[in-house]
Amino acid sequence: MNYIQSILLGIIEGITEFFPISSTGHMILAASIMGILENKITNLFLISVQFGAILSVIFLYRNKFFFQKLDFYLKIFLASFPVGIFGLLLNKIINFFLYQPLIVALSLLIGGLVIVKVEMFYKKNFYNRKNHITYSKAFIIGLFQCMALIPGVSRSAITIVACMLQNVNKIKAIEFSFFLSVPVIGIATCKKLFDYYFQLNSFTLKDLELLLLGNIVSFVTGIIAIKCFIKYLKNFKLFGYYRIVLGICFLIVHYFIKPIGKF
Repeated sequence: MNYIQSILLGIIEGITEFFPISSTGHMILAASIMGILENKITNLFLISVQFGAILSVIFLYRNKFFFQKLDFYLKIFLASFPVGIFGLLLNKIINFFLYQPLIVALSLLIGGLVIVKVEMFYKKNFYNRKNHITYSKAFIIGLFQCMALIPGVSRSAITIVACMLQNVNKIKAIEFSFFLSVPVIGIATCKKLFDYYFQLNSFTLKDLELLLLGNIVSFVTGIIAIKCFIKYLKNFKLFGYYRIVLGICFLIVHYFIKPIGKF
């Protein structure tokens, strides 16, 4: 991995982290195209670069995040607990998925279909939108979030879908998804850094520079993406169509173009 690739992946992470289109999925596809997916530093980078993105959430929502009542933090804990447990138990499987662009493509495609269907269901069946997220709803959101351990599913998408299926207002759903990203991604980043350090014994100076550069870029682009995402909440279904098109395009590349040497 070089500095240009670090910047490009940082931009991809910052833009896609809070959109329901899977940031990890996009980075895996991009890293595959760049030919760096198998590098050890790439595996670490794909997880740790998300830290810059969650800092953008803390920066923009610092007043809402740090000055809440106790029940807010309890709900965040309940929604984070399931994915934390499953993440630890399925760590080896998750690492295997990180090297499978085809799984990402299928996840993007299937997830896109789910988003379109849920949006239609939401508009047709729910009228009185509820802003309040109860403890039981928070835990159910957490269970849904476990599916985001599969690259390409999208943590943002699955948490918003879980909220919509429980008749939670979209704005409240997206804000809760933002807040939920802080402990989930923060813990995942720390664990990956811990594992990487003890597996390879040390970081090279270039490794640290690549990680720092990627996080700075994802922080800046994350701020821009969050502001844009709020504006386009009503077009949630469009993200589903985007996922479908991207998934199909990659499958075509994988099965028809790449085998004959044009990719």
